[in-house]
Amino acid sequence: MATDLIKVEIIERQTVKPSSPTPHPLRTIQLSVFDQMIPCHVYPPTLLFYAANNNVNGSGDVAAMRMKKRDYCQHLIQSLAKTLTHFYPLAGRWSKGHDMIQCTDDGAEFVTARVKCSLSQIFEHPDPEMLTGLVPAIGQADGDGDGVSTRLPLLAVQANLFDCGGIAIGLKMSHRIVDGTTASTFISCWAKTALDGGDNHQVHFMVPKFNAASYFPPLDFLNSSQPSPSPPELLDIKYITKRFVFDAPKIATLQSNLASALAPHAPTRVLVLSALIWKCAMEALSKSSNIPLGSRPSSFKLAMDLRRRFEPPMSQTLGGNAVGIIFVIATPSLLKGQEESDDETIDLKDLVAKLRKGIEQQNATYPTKLPFDSNEAWKRDQEYGKLRGNVDMYHLCSGSWCRFPFYEADFGWGKPTWVSIPSTGIKDLVIFIDKRDGKGIEALLSVSEEIMEHFESNPELLKYASVNPRVM
Repeated sequence: MATDLIKVEIIERQTVKPSSPTPHPLRTIQLSVFDQMIPCHVYPPTLLFYAANNNVNGSGDVAAMRMKKRDYCQHLIQSLAKTLTHFYPLAGRWSKGHDMIQCTDDGAEFVTARVKCSLSQIFEHPDPEMLTGLVPAIGQADGDGDGVSTRLPLLAVQANLFDCGGIAIGLKMSHRIVDGTTASTFISCWAKTALDGGDNHQVHFMVPKFNAASYFPPLDFLNSSQPSPSPPELLDIKYITKRFVFDAPKIATLQSNLASALAPHAPTRVLVLSALIWKCAMEALSKSSNIPLGSRPSSFKLAMDLRRRFEPPMSQTLGGNAVGIIFVIATPSLLKGQEESDDETIDLKDLVAKLRKGIEQQNATYPTKLPFDSNEAWKRDQEYGKLRGNVDMYHLCSGSWCRFPFYEADFGWGKPTWVSIPSTGIKDLVIFIDKRDGKGIEALLSVSEEIMEHFESNPELLKYASVNPRVM
């Protein structure tokens, strides 16, 4: 097993507080309605790998190398403290009811770890399950709300020091206070601060404003007809996460093959890969459960950044969650003739057209004007929650981290060699992230072991994807 490669030794744990105290007027942050939709225990992981030739001289002096590594950690800690002055909610803690953030500068967790292997070994077998040891372990302490302690840090960082001199920075941030846009901005701001001390004017223009609640008002569940959010049910189901890599030429071929189904619009990379993965997952489910394709509906959930969809568009520096959900349903009527056919496949052109049409229809009706209708947004979220409760329907969720500038994060020792996402612990989820060239895409898929067995051997998938290839 690839997991045998990694032996992680925790060297030190410490708390990093903002280098300057948070002003009193900013010490309480109200959640927006989109923040309220996210469970407190969700901490998406991110890993940035930096090769040894970027950050260690070739002298071979082991003592000097170890001293250099300590310098790197101190450099990260000092720049993180400066960055937290701008991202002060990440140094805060939850209020008792998890409905506000108390920005009292309690600090972020910083873990220093030694990894007893080389980066080349990781890159040879880049198993998402194996990588979980390289990100901080933020558990569910005893507490109130949905079981998450109010003392739990909202940001945790793990600096992994490899035998070869390479470094991997693992992060976990509470999804309830940051979406992909805000998380990406934090990493970029931290890197620029580390690179030049935070004096770069670019950092000034990246500083977020955590006032999303003024645009997307929270709901008062104690005095509202809306049902309050409930923690998701944790199911004891075995699942597996695997990495599928789509190189740019293969994606271009897939886009070309599906262009006629999407005319006059040009098909995006994420759209065509979403349709392909959804199709192959439904076919794998059918084979693993012996249920005919034409007899079981399926849903596909996507997230959309609302900042640029508003009239007028909002700033990308708006902190917090500004993401609406949309979902598309493939009914048995879409799978024409499948029940009478021996060919247990779905027409990909039909499916991608259905996906595009569903996205356009929901985009057109989603509230994108001020004053924002938080009740309508919450109603849509609850509709999807009810849909997810339908056990006779297969559900697949997606998230896209494409187009975020993770590969530009230079902390002073060069840009990342590889950026990835370890296994998230969430079943029936696919996450897309750019390859280093910005054109190819890596897809991290988590499904049951039975579905994965058939999914990864699908001939149509393998025309376009490589299953967990080594990192180049």
